[in-house]
Amino acid sequence: MKEAEMLDISLLGKEYQISCAANERESLLEAVSYLAQRLEEMAKKTRAGGETLAIMTALNIAHDFLQLLHGRGFDLPTLKRRIAHMQTRIEGVLAQQEKLF
Repeated sequence: MKEAEMLDISLLGKEYQISCAANERESLLEAVSYLAQRLEEMAKKTRAGGETLAIMTALNIAHDFLQLLHGRGFDLPTLKRRIAHMQTRIEGVLAQQEKLF
């Protein structure tokens, strides 16, 4: 059994204490940060609060996740082309820099 630790987090001004495995602490903190950001964004857009805000944010995150899971909203071939283009440009800039020295 993995060692668990207590972690104090804050979301929308409320403090929570949660348990997590020691080796998952960093990824959980990243998830908390992401959730806090999404909650704040949704609060600004909707002026909702409390449970309504939490449900609306959860639905938006679930929708985004399912879009990625089903390959919608994420165009891998286009992403690969953009990365290859950026790599070519970076290599060109580096080649020019090498000529300077």
